[in-house]
Amino acid sequence: MLTCAERTPGTPGRVTGRLDGTTAIVTGASSGIGNATARALAAEGAAVALFARRRDKLEDLARELGSSASVHEVDVSDADAVRAAVDEAAAEHGGVDVLVNNAGYGSMDLARDADLGEWQKMVDVNLHGVLSTTHAALGHLAQAAQGARGIADVVTVSSVAGRTVTGPGSNVYAATKHAVGAFSEALRQELAEQHGRVELVEPGLVDTELTNTGDDNKPDASQASELGLLHADDIADAVVWMVTRPARAAVNEVLVRPTEQKG
Repeated sequence: MLTCAERTPGTPGRVTGRLDGTTAIVTGASSGIGNATARALAAEGAAVALFARRRDKLEDLARELGSSASVHEVDVSDADAVRAAVDEAAAEHGGVDVLVNNAGYGSMDLARDADLGEWQKMVDVNLHGVLSTTHAALGHLAQAAQGARGIADVVTVSSVAGRTVTGPGSNVYAATKHAVGAFSEALRQELAEQHGRVELVEPGLVDTELTNTGDDNKPDASQASELGLLHADDIADAVVWMVTRPARAAVNEVLVRPTEQKG
């Protein structure tokens, strides 16, 4: 196991464009954007701690990524389990340099028709999950920021619904994403002098399990044209670009829409 002192050093105070010697936690890594992001970070040299509820999916991905990937079966809505998993990942890999809050859930019913359990699940996963995971990682990230790389990163995958209400059915989903944006901005202000970068990625319509189920209360990507739908890799590319900027540059917010998306 690597200790912080033993980790592969980079050039102090800057990012070289590679992530060798770093560790990234990715939540929701079993599919979609999380899966693509874990692959992209690993391709840049990062050890990746894979967080999600579906252990079988995580184990399949870990086998592909090799010995630098670790599997952590956890529900981000369980704060105690999240803290234990974050500490376990930090101990196994010798620290945490990058946190990618990606786990999410969406339901798009009108308020009068909504199932309150669906509303609660969105709050638990989209908001409480981000808060719990970030809180658990902050100490490890602060330590990493004092190391050779000179920075640490907290990236949260939000949504275009975090800056605009995309329709009446996006009520609670949009509310959770707006809240995540407010939290991220406050955290940015708190961590700036400690060299902690806080980044927000806001995708438009992406082809994932959330959008391709055909459920009436989920976003429907089935009729989207080639230029009306993003791929998970498009968002993973944005995450990697943000965390590989020079230490002096914090890209705090990136909105990525499909070319043909208007709202």
